[in-house]
Amino acid sequence: MTEQSVTFTLNGEQREAAVDPRTHLGDFLRHSLGLTGTHIGCEHGVCGACTVIVDGAPVRSCLMLAVQIDGCTVETVESLGKPGELSPLQQAFAVNHGLQCGFCTPGMLMTLEAFLRVTPTPTEHDVRIAISGNICRCTGYQGIVQAALDTASSRANRS
Repeated sequence: MTEQSVTFTLNGEQREAAVDPRTHLGDFLRHSLGLTGTHIGCEHGVCGACTVIVDGAPVRSCLMLAVQIDGCTVETVESLGKPGELSPLQQAFAVNHGLQCGFCTPGMLMTLEAFLRVTPTPTEHDVRIAISGNICRCTGYQGIVQAALDTASSRANRS
């Protein structure tokens, strides 16, 4: 099958690439672009580990084809901080013990980043609903929820 050219913005940088039309976005990000922060878990869209943000919305990169990002803005977990500097949400995860094995963490972070952009003052219930599509087998979720609430509070205090 012939590769297709896609032009997109990735983590703030304009990119162009050739991609096999059958390649999932998660595989494209990891294997073709070397962005290994996006974790591939179930490959069925159930676990949420592969969540990235496309045009402002969280999406499962295992369910989206890479050719679908043509003309889109894509954000991966690599976009959150800077080398040597965690984003406020990442810092809140660390402070609140919102990560243990770390496998679900990139998907959780991207889900919550997208959520907090549109819900700047969430309740605990709101956060729990937002992450209900992301599976974590280690933390019990409380640290993750508290990290989101702390981040929202911090952002509100800066405004």
